[in-house]
This record gives sequence, structure tokens and C-alpha cells, in this order.
Amino acid sequence: MEYKLEDIETFLAVVEAGSVSAGALRLNLAKSVVSERVTRLERALGATLLHRSAQGVTPTDRGVDFYQRSRTVLEQLDAAAESVTEDEGTLAGLLRIAAPMSFGARWLGPALFPLLRAHPQLSVALDLDDRRVDLLAGGYDLGIRSGRLADSSLVAKRLARTRVIVCASPEYLQRHGSPATLEELARHATIGYSLIPADQSWQFEPARKGGEPRTVTTKCRIVINNGDAMREAAIAGLGLVVLPSFIVADALRAGTLVNAAPALRPLGAAVWAMYPHTRHPSRKVRAIIEHLRRAFRDGELWEEGLPG
Repeated sequence: MEYKLEDIETFLAVVEAGSVSAGALRLNLAKSVVSERVTRLERALGATLLHRSAQGVTPTDRGVDFYQRSRTVLEQLDAAAESVTEDEGTLAGLLRIAAPMSFGARWLGPALFPLLRAHPQLSVALDLDDRRVDLLAGGYDLGIRSGRLADSSLVAKRLARTRVIVCASPEYLQRHGSPATLEELARHATIGYSLIPADQSWQFEPARKGGEPRTVTTKCRIVINNGDAMREAAIAGLGLVVLPSFIVADALRAGTLVNAAPALRPLGAAVWAMYPHTRHPSRKVRAIIEHLRRAFRDGELWEEGLPG
């Protein structure tokens, strides 16, 4: 029985991505190459591993068993390779990270680059997209997310806290006034985030200790799928926006945005590092999580100089 490691890795990628095309995109290979590798593996094993259809691929019973055993073996192989360099304190290999566009470009990249300079054998594939991707299906080692947690299928490690602030341009507030209550806020034009449920509800801290969070449904004049673009719409005077401090910090310092409702405090949030329950974190994943925790200083990195 002769088979190649690259064929097994390709098969795993196809199963996790759900189709040959998606697997090819993930591996940065031609679809024909991926298809040939899987066929070659099936031929070497003498077994059909995938059911193929126009909708994609699903593993056969034998394919499921081979996938589970192979994934475990490859993770052990990665751990063994890492242990070779452990004594030297060197990180090596490829790490695939998914992160939101705004946070990734402004804060995550600059925090990661010094680590990459210090570890020349470490490679990172950083995918920036505000949509929440399936980390397991996409083959990601790590996901960076902000907000409040809802997905119990992932292990979450908090990297930093972040405030959420109701912001507006000084010019907008001069024309329309600052909302002092949730009822007043509900009458303002707002800038919504299109990647959340359509009702565009904003949540605020309880009126009294131990109470339930307060919710207000906003009237969106414009909805956008990116935090940076939402900030710019607010700077242009199109309405109120609620955003984490890591997106609006620079604008608040510059005075192009101000805290529009100091008496109203949105529920706080956090930045998280997440990985699937099914995968034991590799040494490089653990090292990057700890590196980012130190770099972000529990949110002080973007909170410095902001009014309380």
C-alpha cells in the first residue's frame, strides 16, 4: 500500500471544506490537482472515501473513519515536529488565523509582526473577513473574535476587554442633540451593522445592579457590513453608531467623533482567541495567544488617552 502524505492532507482539507473546489481554494491548488490527489489516495487504499454530488462531497463510512484517524495522527505529527524545536524556544510551521477586518488590520497584524520577525520558521496565513467563518470547516487553527460569546463549539480564551461606545460627530449632535435616555436614542438616525439580526437592537447595562440588560431597537438610516466604514459614516454626520473602542479610539482622540451618550453605557465586550473543541492547541497556538494577551494589555493598547 503506497500513499503520500500530501494526498492525506488534501483529503482532510476537502472533507473540512465540504467540496473539492473549497478544498482547492483553502490549499491554494488547482481543483484538478486536488481531485487527482483524492482519487490517487482512494486508489492506494482500495476504498471509496467520498460521496460526490453536484452539491459537494460527504465522506463515506470508511471516509469518516479514515478522516478521524488521519486527523489525530497528523496533529500528533505536528506536535512531534514542534517538540524538535521546543528546546530552542523556536516556533515553526504554518498557522491559519481568521479575524475581523477592522481589528485584524488595525491591531492584530501589528501585534503579530514582531513575533514573526522573532521566529523566522513561523508562517501565518491571516484571513480578514467580518463574517464569522466556520473555523473547523475552514481548517483554521485560530479565530479572533470580538463581542459576547454564543458559540459553545469553540474553546475561547479572552485576550482583552473593550468598551462599546455610542458615538456621533460633533456636527450631528449640534443639529440633533445628545440622547440622555434610551427613548430619546430610539428617535435618532443610526448606522447599523448588517452582519447582525435585522432588528438592529442595541443592548445597555441594567438600570440597577442585578437587573436585566436594557434593549433599544434603532432606526437605521444606513447599514454596513464593516466597522471601519460605519465609523466613517458617523464621522460624516449620518447618525449615531455603537462600536467597540478599538475601532473608534483614534477618532475619539482626534475629536472627529465624540461619546454621544455618556449616561448610557452599552454592554461591554471582549476580544477572544478561539479554536475548535476537537483540536488540542499546538504549542504555536498557545504561544500566539499568550503573545497577544501581553501585546493588547487587556485593552489598554486602544484605551490609552480615552475619557472614562
